Amino acid sequence: MKILSIIILGIIQGIAEFLPISSSAHLIIFRDLFGIGTGLEENLNLTFDLALHFGTLLSIAVFFFNDFLNMIIKGFTKGIKDEQGKLLWYLIIATIPAAIAGVLFEEVIEKVIRSNFLIIALALGLMGIIIYLADKYGKNTNSLKKMSIKEAFLIGCSQVFALIPGFSRSGTTIAAGRLLGLNREQTAKFSFYLSAPIICGALLLELLDKTVWSLILANLSTFILGIVISFITGLLCIKYLLKYLQKHNFKIFMIYRLLLAAIIILVLILR
Repeated sequence: MKILSIIILGIIQGIAEFLPISSSAHLIIFRDLFGIGTGLEENLNLTFDLALHFGTLLSIAVFFFNDFLNMIIKGFTKGIKDEQGKLLWYLIIATIPAAIAGVLFEEVIEKVIRSNFLIIALALGLMGIIIYLADKYGKNTNSLKKMSIKEAFLIGCSQVFALIPGFSRSGTTIAAGRLLGLNREQTAKFSFYLSAPIICGALLLELLDKTVWSLILANLSTFILGIVISFITGLLCIKYLLKYLQKHNFKIFMIYRLLLAAIIILVLILR
């Protein structure tokens, strides 16, 4: 894989993982439809995606290090009686639905949906509209401090749809959070928190495969560069998205999703 392709894919992952535009869809589109980073065997492509996701996981861990540290300490010492401690257990509960669905349907999604550009395009467009409408009609009547266990679980359930490339994990959780009354910045923050156990769990499952380790060791420089690029890009994206959402809505993401969906369909027609 050429260095330029690694850098491009790393930047794409770092941006798309946190913006509500679907990182998995973008990696598939840019690699398989537009030819960036092609030339690798399929199993190496999927393994390289692990490096990119590991980079974004590091960016979450670094950016929210104090938050996670407080959650863990207070979660195990004070439990749900403490605001930070409560968040830890809410995150665990919210992770369960997507974790179960991922284990049950991962193979079907990998074999059937990842290669279906029409489904990806439709998911991009549909979720773009849903995010915009959820944000437009969502009320700022809730907060992370007041969020109930039921609401955390519902946000977690929304992640199940994100298993389909195009829907977007951050997009589905942000839309669910806005419908439940969280303001834009808080729902984005909870979405970022929630991404950590999901990405971490997926990485650990993949790393149990010995062939994955052999691929990583045989292409170590490629993986390290991918991790570094997605890590740096992810840090910047988290920082500026949170600032952006203090004064702006999600309309720009709907427009981008619809345009990208239209481009994909046009490319498919012209092929």
